[in-house]
Order: sequence, then structure tokens, then C-alpha cells
Amino acid sequence: MTADETATDVEPTLRSYGISVESIDGGEPLQLTYMTAFPGGEVHRREVGRALNALIDRAEADAWDPVRVEATVVRAPGDVLGEWAAEPEWFEGLIDGELSEVEFSARVLETLTHVDGEGSEA
Repeated sequence: MTADETATDVEPTLRSYGISVESIDGGEPLQLTYMTAFPGGEVHRREVGRALNALIDRAEADAWDPVRVEATVVRAPGDVLGEWAAEPEWFEGLIDGELSEVEFSARVLETLTHVDGEGSEA
């Protein structure tokens, strides 16, 4: 599957999970920029979870081969709220039962940064 096909296939799934995709590059890594529905001072963790669930569901259905995901969360175009990432082996570990949902979430939340550059506490 090419990067364009991945982006074309993944974007509707993300949108169906309530993620307002601004841009997506389906290569390796998958680079996702989305506009938050919660434009406060911090990235909304449940919104991160919805984006991840969309990707997990596609991977479980063999419709997406996990790659590193690098997400940028914006309040408005050009107004970055924060960033987070997920590694392909985390998706694979979750799907294979080697990681619990809590462990998976904790790993992703450890990558979460806000515009001030400080990491979020998990």
C-alpha cells in the first residue's frame, strides 16, 4: 500500500471517530495534523484515544500496517497545541496481547508535549 493509499484509507476512519483531520501523510511515519475540539491549554487525552482507536481498529482488521505515528494537534491552522507519537511495536503489542490498553496509553502519553515544550505527566 502506498503512502497516498494509506492516507486516503485512514483519513475517513479518523473522521468517523470525530477527529478533524487537517492533513495526513500516510508514509513512514504517518504524519497526522488534526484540529482539536477542545482548544484549551492542553491536548485532550480522550481525543488522542479516539485517534488511536481508529488506527487500532484498522490494524486489527488488517486494513492498516502499523507504522510510527507522529501527530500534531492544532487549535486553529498554524496554532499548535501539542504533539504526540506512537510506535508500530506498541500497536503490534496491543493487538497481540503483549501490552494492555493501559500500558499502550501510558507509552503514548509519555510522548505528549504541549506548545510550551514541557511533557505531560501521565
